[in-house]
Amino acid sequence: MDLDAITKYSALHAKPNGLVLQYGTAGFRTKAEHLDHVMFRMGLLAVLRSKQTKSTIGVMVTASHNPEEDNGVKLVDPLGEMLAPSWEEHATCLANAEEQDMPRVLMDISVKAAVNLQQDAFVVIGRDTRPSSEKLSQSVIDGVTVLEGQFHDYGLLTTPQLHYMVYCRNTSGQYGKATIEGYCQKLSKAFTELTKQAFCSGDEYRSLKVDCANGIGALKLREMEHYISQELSVQLLNDGTKGKLNHLCGADFVKSHQKPPQGMEMKPNERCCSFDGDADRIVYYYLDVDGHFHLIDGDKIATLISSFLKELLLEIGESLNIGVVQTAYANGSSTRYLEEVMKVPVYCTKTGVKHLHHKAQEFDIGVYFEANGHGTVLFSKAAEIRIKQLAKELEDKKRKAAKMLENVIDLFNQAAGDAISDMLVIEAILTLKGLTVQQWDALYMDLPNRQLKVKVADRQVISTTDAERQVVTPPGLQEAINDLVKKYKLSRAFVRPSGTEDIVRVYAEADSQENADSLAHAVSLAVFQLAGGVGEPPQPGKIHEGCWKIKPYYQLLGTSFPSS
Repeated sequence: MDLDAITKYSALHAKPNGLVLQYGTAGFRTKAEHLDHVMFRMGLLAVLRSKQTKSTIGVMVTASHNPEEDNGVKLVDPLGEMLAPSWEEHATCLANAEEQDMPRVLMDISVKAAVNLQQDAFVVIGRDTRPSSEKLSQSVIDGVTVLEGQFHDYGLLTTPQLHYMVYCRNTSGQYGKATIEGYCQKLSKAFTELTKQAFCSGDEYRSLKVDCANGIGALKLREMEHYISQELSVQLLNDGTKGKLNHLCGADFVKSHQKPPQGMEMKPNERCCSFDGDADRIVYYYLDVDGHFHLIDGDKIATLISSFLKELLLEIGESLNIGVVQTAYANGSSTRYLEEVMKVPVYCTKTGVKHLHHKAQEFDIGVYFEANGHGTVLFSKAAEIRIKQLAKELEDKKRKAAKMLENVIDLFNQAAGDAISDMLVIEAILTLKGLTVQQWDALYMDLPNRQLKVKVADRQVISTTDAERQVVTPPGLQEAINDLVKKYKLSRAFVRPSGTEDIVRVYAEADSQENADSLAHAVSLAVFQLAGGVGEPPQPGKIHEGCWKIKPYYQLLGTSFPSS
C-alpha cells in the first residue's frame, strides 16, 4: 500500500472540516457538494473489501428517492447483497477520518479485517442520472486506481442492475451474463415464456403507464422495451426529458401523498405504476369510476406474488416451504389475508431491507416487500434444482406449473428489489390469472392507519424487541400502549426510535380512520410523557405523514363488525 500516493491523491479529494456522516442501510447520503472525499474513500474501501473477499465488489453512486441536489454511495457485497455490518462501521470510520489520519485509518481497517494486500482486487461502478453523479463516480475510480485495483465502469445503471452485475460476476456467469444485454435477455425471455401460458391475453392487460421519477428507470426501461414489446406496451412518463428527478413524482411521492404523480393523466381503472429515482421500488395505483385514487403498495404486491407461488406449488404437489417476510409497518389486513386465507406463514423483522433479505434466505421460497414497494423473492439453491427437475419430469398441468415456476425464478432479480423485474412479474401474474387492477386491489381492504413523529431529547431511551413491535424501555410505555389499543376495534400500535434523528416514530391502525388517528395521538402523548418529549406536546387533528383517507374498514367491506 503506497501511503504517499494515497495521501497525495486524498488531498485532491479533501474532506470538509467538521463533516460527520453515517453509513446506514442506504449507504451515505447528503448534499452532492459534500461527497467528493467520501467517494474517493469508498473507492479505497471497495478495493480492500474486494481483496478480503477475493470477489468483485460494487459501488453505486445514487441517492435513490432523495432530491436531485443530493447524492450518495453504497457498496455491494459479493452475492449482490448489502455491505456486511462490520464493513459499514469501517466505511463510517474511513469517511469521517480527518485528512492527516486517513492513511492510518485505512491501514487499521486492513489489519482488523485481515486483508491480504497482495491479493488482486476488482470493483464495478454504476451511477444514476443526477447531474453530480458522473464527477462523483470519477472520484470513486480515483480511489480504486490509487490502490491499484482493477475496475469496470458500467456508467448509467439502476441500483438493482449493479447488484445483478456483481452477483453474475461472482458466480462465474451462472446467475446470468454481467451486461445490460444479458440482464434484458434473461428477464425478457422469462417474461415471454410466462405470458405465453395465459389462456387469453386481451388488450386490457397489455398496456401500462409507468412514472419513471425522471430518473435512471426511464433509460433502462427504454432499453428493455423492445425485448418485451410483443407482450406489453409501456408508456413512459416523467422520463427525465423535462422534469426534475423525484420532484412531484416517483414511488415515494405517490405513496406518501396518496395521489398520482405530476404529468400522469389517468382514465378510470387504468393500470399505472411508479418507480423511484434509482428504480429499486415500485408501487401501482388506479382511479376508480368515481375518481377516487387507490394505491397498491408493497404489502399488496407481496400478497399477489406469494398467492400465485403458493397456487403453483399446490398444483405440482410439492411441499417446498414458502414464507412472507414483513416489517411491523405492513398493514394488518395483509397479514391476516396471507395467514388466514392463503395459509402462507408470515414473519416479521426489524425495519430495513437487510433484515428482510436475511430472513427470506431461511426459506425454500422467501418473499419480502416493504410497504414502500421495495422487495423481491429469493429461491434457495435446493428449491431451484428441485423445480428445474420437476419441469422436466412432470406431465400435463403439473409440468406447466413447474415450467412457470422455473420462469418466475429467472424473472426475479434475487440480488435486490428491482422495479423493472417486479413490474414484469406483476404484469405476468395479472395476465395469467386474468385479473384486473381492481380485482387485485380487492383481495383485501387495508385497515386505516396513521404514522406520527414525536421529538424526544434522546431517542436511545426507547429500546424495542419482537421485531420492533414491543417496547422494552422506558418502563411503563408498553403497558400504556397495550391499554390504549384495547379501546379500539381491529387495532394495533407500536413505536420505534428513528435510526438517524432524535424522534420516535408512531404507527397505529384501527377499524376507522378516526379511530386510527385517535389511537396514534394517544400513543404519541404516552411517548411524549414517558420517553422525554421535547417542545409542544402532540396535538390532535394535525395532518402528518402517511395519511390514509379511508372509510371504516367494515363499512367498505359492506359487513357489520363481527363479535370477537
